[in-house]
Amino acid sequence: MVRILSIANQKGGVGKTTTSVNLSASLAAYKQRVLLVDIDPQGNATMGSGVNKTECELSVYDVLTEKKAIEDVIVTAEKGKYHLLPSNGDLVAAEVELMQEIGRESRLRHALKRVAANYDYIIIDCPPSLNMLTVNALVASDGVVIPMQCEYYALEGLSALNNTIRQIAKLINPRLRIEGILRTMYDPRSSLTNAVSAQLRKYFGDRVYRVSIPRNVRLAEAPSHGMPALVYDRNSKGSIAYLALASEMLKQEKAEQAKLHEASGS
Repeated sequence: MVRILSIANQKGGVGKTTTSVNLSASLAAYKQRVLLVDIDPQGNATMGSGVNKTECELSVYDVLTEKKAIEDVIVTAEKGKYHLLPSNGDLVAAEVELMQEIGRESRLRHALKRVAANYDYIIIDCPPSLNMLTVNALVASDGVVIPMQCEYYALEGLSALNNTIRQIAKLINPRLRIEGILRTMYDPRSSLTNAVSAQLRKYFGDRVYRVSIPRNVRLAEAPSHGMPALVYDRNSKGSIAYLALASEMLKQEKAEQAKLHEASGS
């Protein structure tokens, strides 16, 4: 059964797109069938997947405005070995157009239902704001992965996002939850990093992933070459960290399925 995960944080520069692209590639490396949905008008996940956003005749805009079926818009990210629902600047217009539409919050959810059976994981790269595009992503998702730097202001932003997730879970999508907190650009030598990390564990417990993503030059370089770090330099610390994250997520999923199976059998 498919897992739909939004990669979200309204704070920019925390590694959302880096996580979306590299987690998708890492899950694909573990033989998972993956669809990466780029719902950010900047189209960085599209470019980072090796697809030129300026050459995309169709994008997620056409899906959200119901001009095209999702099957006609999905492309293959050859280097990462996953499928991609691309984005570009056209998406800016979608939010304005959707404001007048009934059921606007659920457009992405309805579209993804059409193709959900084809995938094990659907990863949604959200824009760095809590707008209608992000709401569409959260309404469509089972869980939210929150990449964040271990710094003081990050905790304030996390509180606002947590409130939004609770509201959407209460009003529209009761299955939505925080899937995990991912510490990015992690420097274990910093006392602030360790202090914030301890606070995260205090409040979120085992929902803080054991794996953290280090600062890594190869991770930063890979998007300019239009490929995930796993393809650009498989042996880099960043690539190894995202492979470890994918492994941790797959083990969590397996453990949860075993619990459900046990509960239904008893």
